[in-house]
Amino acid sequence: MESPWFLDNLIFFILRPLLATSFVVCFIALWWFLAWKLVLSHVPLVQEIFGLRHKTFIPKPESRGRISKFYKSITSSQNHW
Repeated sequence: MESPWFLDNLIFFILRPLLATSFVVCFIALWWFLAWKLVLSHVPLVQEIFGLRHKTFIPKPESRGRISKFYKSITSSQNHW
């Protein structure tokens, strides 16, 4: 007993490409998940891109070095004139 031709065409043109595509997508998703868990989630640049870790902004002190003290002394001496 042979299967009808439309069933063969259905399997060949619809079911096989659908199964092959789903296999490839699942394979890529599995390796992406493994790479994410093992490597990518620990990279600071990737964390910043995906918003996993927010950069903390720490303001710099107003007088943070010798140069800023020098310029501050110049501007304060100019204000006295």
